[in-house]
Amino acid sequence: MTPPSAAAMLFTLPNMITFGRLCAVPLAFWALLRHRMDEAFIIFILAGLSDALDGWLARRRGGNLLGAVMDPVADKALLVTMYISLAAVDVLPDWLAILVVFRDLLIVGGILLMAVLGHEVAIQPLYVSKLNTVMQIVLVAVALLQSGFGLGYHVVTLILVWCVAGTTLVSGAAYVWNVARGD
Repeated sequence: MTPPSAAAMLFTLPNMITFGRLCAVPLAFWALLRHRMDEAFIIFILAGLSDALDGWLARRRGGNLLGAVMDPVADKALLVTMYISLAAVDVLPDWLAILVVFRDLLIVGGILLMAVLGHEVAIQPLYVSKLNTVMQIVLVAVALLQSGFGLGYHVVTLILVWCVAGTTLVSGAAYVWNVARGD
């Protein structure tokens, strides 16, 4: 049996959906810069649905290394872009965007540093990190929904801001702690 060609591994349906989600990042950014929060909300929701679909397809059909790398990159690109953009247009606090981005840079920088120092790096997603990702997604969706459609969720948004800040701090500290302990 011949191994699959590079094109066959690249152009799988889950990978194409993930690539589409990655292409949605500049569209959502553009919508936010034009203060079209309603359009950004729709793009964000469609991106989330595409993430669920490509994950389901990859599990059913078998994923590949490209998809395993591209999927979290697309997810992080979308979330980081949303936090920076929503802070730039004064929908979310700028300090929160800085915190969210700094945590991600700390984790990626730590992984790169450990690899350069010759240590094997096996990142296991922590429960608090998964909770943090969910909270980040919910906050972006609620903030876009509120801003784009004029819904009065100001108290909910404020509570979510502090939940994201807390889980971001705890998650970042947990990763640093695990690396320091050698886990």
